[in-house]
Amino acid sequence: MILITGATGFLGAELVIQLLQKETSLRCIKRAKATIPQKLIAYQDKIDWVIADILDLSDLEDAMEGITQIYHCAALVSFDPAIKAKMLATNIVGTANIVDLCLDFGIQKLVHVSSIAALGEGKADELIDETHFWEGFETHDAYAVSKYRAEMEVWRGINEGLNAVIVNPSIIIGKDAGKTGSGALFESLKQGLKYYPIGACGFIDVEDVAKSMILLMQSDVSGERFIINAENYFYKDLLQKIANAFQIPIPEKALKPWKLSIAWRIIAIKNLFSKNKGGLTKATAKSASKITQFNNAKIKTQLGFEFKPIAQSIIEIANRLKSA
Repeated sequence: MILITGATGFLGAELVIQLLQKETSLRCIKRAKATIPQKLIAYQDKIDWVIADILDLSDLEDAMEGITQIYHCAALVSFDPAIKAKMLATNIVGTANIVDLCLDFGIQKLVHVSSIAALGEGKADELIDETHFWEGFETHDAYAVSKYRAEMEVWRGINEGLNAVIVNPSIIIGKDAGKTGSGALFESLKQGLKYYPIGACGFIDVEDVAKSMILLMQSDVSGERFIINAENYFYKDLLQKIANAFQIPIPEKALKPWKLSIAWRIIAIKNLFSKNKGGLTKATAKSASKITQFNNAKIKTQLGFEFKPIAQSIIEIANRLKSA
């Protein structure tokens, strides 16, 4: 049987849907207070939900019984300094627990979801690929550190004999994202965003991330990592395509780094006194001005994978939000 951690998340839920096109049943881990996504309600008779915390080994041991393959999607994604410790524990210790139990239970294969945040820096005008590793922790935010160290736990397991593959998705978008995460970008533009960040990054549809994970699980590939990135976009160009899909005005004012630097400080002060959370942070402000682009040749060449065009994903997302 297959086990999925993080099955109630954006990526995890899509992975469940795709796996159930061929599998008769799956076992999925969820936290006690986690809500089952609406898209999975129709599949309840095929899902064995296990209430477990990936930081609790006893919970995980019960979930491992009879499992042969594991997709580890569970992770905490946040740029809020207030929950840094929780995020580090969830992403690092939780992954270490999964790796240790994979070795103890003789799991056939693990597919671990890392992030482009765990990749090393590229030189100017250089596409980042799977061979880029970190040289230090000094310039990385807490989320990136948590994903990097989680990935190191998987590499440790591989060195100890674990059959595992790591995927490093870029920014994941998709029609089921709603108004949170990457969906917030679409919602902000829909509400009348006037500025565009000057940076660039990679983007990938959630359906393609799930497809690539299943393909890697079914392959003979082991002990490798793969960048999962459809296309690289400057935010200006991406926002233009999104605006066109919504048939609304295109943001025409560049958001300079110094403006972002002032903005995140103002928001941090407001949050401090109002006890609010979220909004622009130092990490997200820095990322918005940074040009990072990724090479997806490895998975295309090695496994013949073809990506859905981001332009198509944008149209699907816009249509879903229009009808919401």
